[in-house]
Amino acid sequence: MSLLIEPLPTKGEVLRACRGVEHAGHPLLHAAYELTGLHESRLADGCRVDDIDCGRAKLVRQINHWVHAHLPPAHGSASVHTETLGAVIDRLAQYTATAYAALASATDNDLGDAWEALAELAIGYEDLADEVTTGRRRLPGGP
Repeated sequence: MSLLIEPLPTKGEVLRACRGVEHAGHPLLHAAYELTGLHESRLADGCRVDDIDCGRAKLVRQINHWVHAHLPPAHGSASVHTETLGAVIDRLAQYTATAYAALASATDNDLGDAWEALAELAIGYEDLADEVTTGRRRLPGGP
C-alpha cells in the first residue's frame, strides 16, 4: 500500500506536460510544463540565461519540496539516487525542448540523438518514480 497522498506522474504524463498537454491537474506536471518553457526560452535567448536559470532552480526546489512532503519513508537499506526528482524532471524538460528544436531545424543525426536521449531519460524517470514510491530508493535530502 502506497502512502502517497497523490501519486507521482507517469513518464507519459510528464512528457505530455512538457509539451503543454494535460499539465494543470498535478503540481509536478505544471512544473514540468513551466520548466520546458524556460528551456525553450534559454535555447532562443541566450542573453537571459541567469534569469531563466533562477526560474528553473525555483521550480526544481518546488518539485523537491512536494516530493519530500508526499513520499513514504524509504526502507533502511534503500540506496540514494544521484539526483533529486526535481533535477530529473528539469532534464526531461530540457531534453524535450532540445528534441523539438532539433525537429524544427537540425540534421538527422542531431534529431535522432535528441529523441534517443529523451526516451532513455523518460524510462529512467519511470524506474526512479517506481523505486522511490515503493521505498526501494531514496532521493538526496529526502526521508
